[in-house]
Amino acid sequence: MSWSKLKQQLESFLCPALYGRVQYRATGYRYLPDKTGICYIAVDKKNVLNMIDTTTLVKWYQTELEIKNDPDIQIPISNEEIEEVRKDTKGVIPEDRLQIIARSRKISAYAKELLSAQSSLSKSDFIVIANKFLAISIEESLESNEILLNILALVDRRVGKKRILNMTEKMKIKHPIVQFFYELRRSTL
Repeated sequence: MSWSKLKQQLESFLCPALYGRVQYRATGYRYLPDKTGICYIAVDKKNVLNMIDTTTLVKWYQTELEIKNDPDIQIPISNEEIEEVRKDTKGVIPEDRLQIIARSRKISAYAKELLSAQSSLSKSDFIVIANKFLAISIEESLESNEILLNILALVDRRVGKKRILNMTEKMKIKHPIVQFFYELRRSTL
């Protein structure tokens, strides 16, 4: 599917309050085969998500340590995860330390997911993911670990007010750009 048709289809799914505010843009370099095209998602004519560019308004993480040390990331730990650590350590670790170990394990897994999701943002990936978004259900897009699928689903008109309001806890562990689009959508309710 051509970029113009894909863009038209994506914009037709925007919720009415964001129509005209959220725009999908792309540039391509016809005569430079080693240059990949660049995609942007603009909000109010400002490029919010400039794929493959670390100078955007989005916080891009370079290492797992940056994610672990970021105080904005709040990862809830369940009792099952603490029990799993207790079994792995054969019960010799003090109780307060078990929670720290469980949180550290969960953040490491989260960091790996975030870094792999960030690395897949380019024009060709955007087109593939946008086509996937058009083919799958909105629930699959919301539950996905892919940043772009989450963003496209959050600005979609098929996601209602009640569902947006019920997603607050899930959004706390998403990438900052997904959180940005979630707050943008909540502001339109």
